[in-house]
Amino acid sequence: MSASIEFIWNTILTLIVAPAAWAMVHLHGKQERLTSNLSETREDIAKNYVTKVDLHNDLSRIMQRFDRLEEKIDRITGAR
Repeated sequence: MSASIEFIWNTILTLIVAPAAWAMVHLHGKQERLTSNLSETREDIAKNYVTKVDLHNDLSRIMQRFDRLEEKIDRITGAR
């Protein structure tokens, strides 16, 4: 009688633990893929978008160039 109770108990534990272990392995794999995708997304954002500071610096340089061009145009038209 004792052996059959142990067999039933082991069967019940196996039916509970095996699916739980499979689910944990499956969820861990999914979490690893999500982490990898998040890292790739962060890298893509850094490639495709500019920071506010960089944009401000570039626009300042462009505006300085326009100011120089405007001064040259004024000198050329004023000399005539």
